[in-house]
Amino acid sequence: MWNELFNKFRKHPAQEKVLKLLFKRGFQVNEHGKVISGGIEIPHTQIAKEAGVDRRVVDATTETILSDELLKTIFQNIQSISFLRDVAPTLGLGVIVITPDNASSRGILADVAGVISGYDISIRQAVSDDPYLTEEPKLTLITDKKIPGEVVDKVLALTNVKGVSIY
Repeated sequence: MWNELFNKFRKHPAQEKVLKLLFKRGFQVNEHGKVISGGIEIPHTQIAKEAGVDRRVVDATTETILSDELLKTIFQNIQSISFLRDVAPTLGLGVIVITPDNASSRGILADVAGVISGYDISIRQAVSDDPYLTEEPKLTLITDKKIPGEVVDKVLALTNVKGVSIY
């Protein structure tokens, strides 16, 4: 599916950068071509600055999105989430970040969750970067308590796990 979406922008690499940014942030495009998050409008100049393109590229990207039924459906329904990674320690929660050997492999989340649940630790949030949108995708799990060191050793021993960080 990602190839189908990105093929629509193959001849417009600057618009593809904007498309990826909108996906990454979970920003919507409303029926008027405005970029929004919930009810908050994000100026196209700010999107352009973040993407490293001219504002007119953002305008053209939103026009393309609204002219294509698939893109329009996606970008009028995508949602952003509250990612707890950076505030979890302040909230007394644990964080474990897994770097996979191959992020497209199946079962990484299930294997890691199995190890964690064996220590009577609950997962409060799981966020996995999409390998089509991120150069070095990671799996981030927020847990109800700090992760003990022995969990790290067991997770590192799993197939397809290249690295583990906790904080």
